[in-house]
Amino acid sequence: MTKRILRLPSVKSLTGLSRSTIYLRISQGKFPQPIALGGRTVGWIEEEIDNWLDEAIDQRERLNSGNDRRAK
Repeated sequence: MTKRILRLPSVKSLTGLSRSTIYLRISQGKFPQPIALGGRTVGWIEEEIDNWLDEAIDQRERLNSGNDRRAK
């Protein structure tokens, strides 16, 4: 399996998050850590970002299914 590294603009585009929100969530342990690519350059492993997005979608679906049960 080929690993792909995403730079910040791609991560922002995929997640809809701003730079400051991404780094805040990293500091809170709520977003994947970037990897050092040399100098001041960092990137994120695409699979980790995809997994984070999948978890966010799953969490939303769990919350929505809980709300559906309460409404009945």
